[in-house]
Amino acid sequence: MTRPTRREFLRIGAALPLALQSLGARGEGAAQPPRRFIFICNSLGFYAPHFFPQTRGDLTSSTYLGGIAAAEKLTVFENLFHPGMETSNHDSEKSFLTGAPSPEAPNFTNSISLDQILAREIGGDTRFPSLSFSIYDRGWGCSWDDRGVAIPPMHDERQIFDRLFREEDLAAKRRQIETDQRVVACLYQDIERLQRSSGDRSKIDSYRAVIAGLEARLEHEKFWLTAKKPAVPDSLSNSAGFAFSTKVRNLFELSKLAFQTDSTRVITLSLDWIYGAISVPGATGGWHTLSHHAGRADALEKLARIEEDIIKHLSRFLRDLDAIAEGGGTLLDHTTVVFGSNFGDASNHTCSNLPTIVAGGGYRHRTHTVLEKPAPLCDLYLELLHRHDIDAGHFGSSERDRGLLG
Repeated sequence: MTRPTRREFLRIGAALPLALQSLGARGEGAAQPPRRFIFICNSLGFYAPHFFPQTRGDLTSSTYLGGIAAAEKLTVFENLFHPGMETSNHDSEKSFLTGAPSPEAPNFTNSISLDQILAREIGGDTRFPSLSFSIYDRGWGCSWDDRGVAIPPMHDERQIFDRLFREEDLAAKRRQIETDQRVVACLYQDIERLQRSSGDRSKIDSYRAVIAGLEARLEHEKFWLTAKKPAVPDSLSNSAGFAFSTKVRNLFELSKLAFQTDSTRVITLSLDWIYGAISVPGATGGWHTLSHHAGRADALEKLARIEEDIIKHLSRFLRDLDAIAEGGGTLLDHTTVVFGSNFGDASNHTCSNLPTIVAGGGYRHRTHTVLEKPAPLCDLYLELLHRHDIDAGHFGSSERDRGLLG
């Protein structure tokens, strides 16, 4: 048997998070619409005076959110934070969905992100147990596996569309699966050598866990190999006038299509800041530079245009989901949309009072909730796990399930 190359070992290792997710009862139609989740991180936050309602409980008093779609199906939260981020600056992005403290530390190791816990529970029935999207290719976004390793997101809209909805080269896919099977066979040989040499039980058990995960992923891939992908019209925008705005719009559109076709049930979308100037209707400038506005009126005016544009695309996404009928409700009713940021104030790099919205999901929304005292954002994450029958005693920096969603 030809031993796989190091590149082949690394490639299958990078795909391990998919292997660790339950395969479930694929192909069986559910009596109830499936549960879905999307987590969106706007990495430079929002200018708080424009984001949060000025009058408690009155969403129309928010400059940005006053006209947002499906307002009766969302809740804006104030006074949530991630502990342990005081000196993290932009590294706090890494902990958006994990709550792991001190991400700026040289010896930092992340923990599993919330989306991946959910994907293991509800992702196995779909072709893609989870999907991770981002604005550009920096190698990491919102998703982290159970070893704290980044799951590289996809950023090219056309490639994402093709992966979701275009037919694959089945011969090439079969060759890939055969190579992966050789990797697994070699790992079994490594176990035998370990047993003969060291007999280290913990190391052997770890190998067995890895192999079991890889075999599960291969079973999943073989199951979906010949299943036809959904036929979906290409609804991506080709507008080049405002490339940044178009990309944000397209990533939301791809998320909607992935949920509508039940291609996945868990998505992360990282709206990560980029160097250089971006253009949106009404403004051109460096997003990161403008976020460090120091209260300057000219910078705030341009920053507001960028932030309003992002909210515009979120609003369109919510409206579209709520217009799709499903199971006595709408697609939005069965999709939990979590929209927020690692920054409360990007101008000062502070991580308190994080702008947070939860929409859809069928919860009893309260429009605007202001906590009397600061609470970990992970308390909200823990509640999401509990509300979807995942028995977790804690998550990240959580203190308790506060019943924030009614």
